[in-house]
Amino acid sequence: MTRAETVTRSPMADRPARALRDETSLERADRNFAELLQELRVTQTGVQILFAFLLTLAFTPRFPALDTVQRATYVTTLLLSMLAAALFTAPAAVHRGLFQQNAKPTIVRLSSRLASIGLGVLMLAFTGSVLLVVDVALGRGAGIAAGAGTLAVCVALWVVLPLMAQRSALARPAGPEAEPRREP
Repeated sequence: MTRAETVTRSPMADRPARALRDETSLERADRNFAELLQELRVTQTGVQILFAFLLTLAFTPRFPALDTVQRATYVTTLLLSMLAAALFTAPAAVHRGLFQQNAKPTIVRLSSRLASIGLGVLMLAFTGSVLLVVDVALGRGAGIAAGAGTLAVCVALWVVLPLMAQRSALARPAGPEAEPRREP
């Protein structure tokens, strides 16, 4: 099989790839893993800061004054941020465990799934954090509204926007005719 024959197709089901790359499936897996690691670097920093912030809250002078709902929100949010951190670091462990075993496509698929689940958990951790802080600062109603707003923004940006972009990409014709014309 020649190199050109090993070029993989676009993940868009039953559609020709818009721009086939001249890469083997292993080269594609390497590229996809590198891109995933870049995404994880962005999210891990935010998760680590959130987790550290939540860890310190229990030792503040105001913490004993929290009511039962606020404490439950705190503990739930702390555990969610820990789970998100674990999910975002799991691809490194998966890679380490399968290193040099010709399993790069498996590593990429599993790591991508872990990162997607991590984003869902992070969304809930952000929601809980905002709910807790606004509840303590302004009251329960404002906390619930702020938490719901946080969840809505995350769903809009992390779920709805990518789905809309995917739908738009699928609606465009494939091939060179799909390229925008550039003015001279």
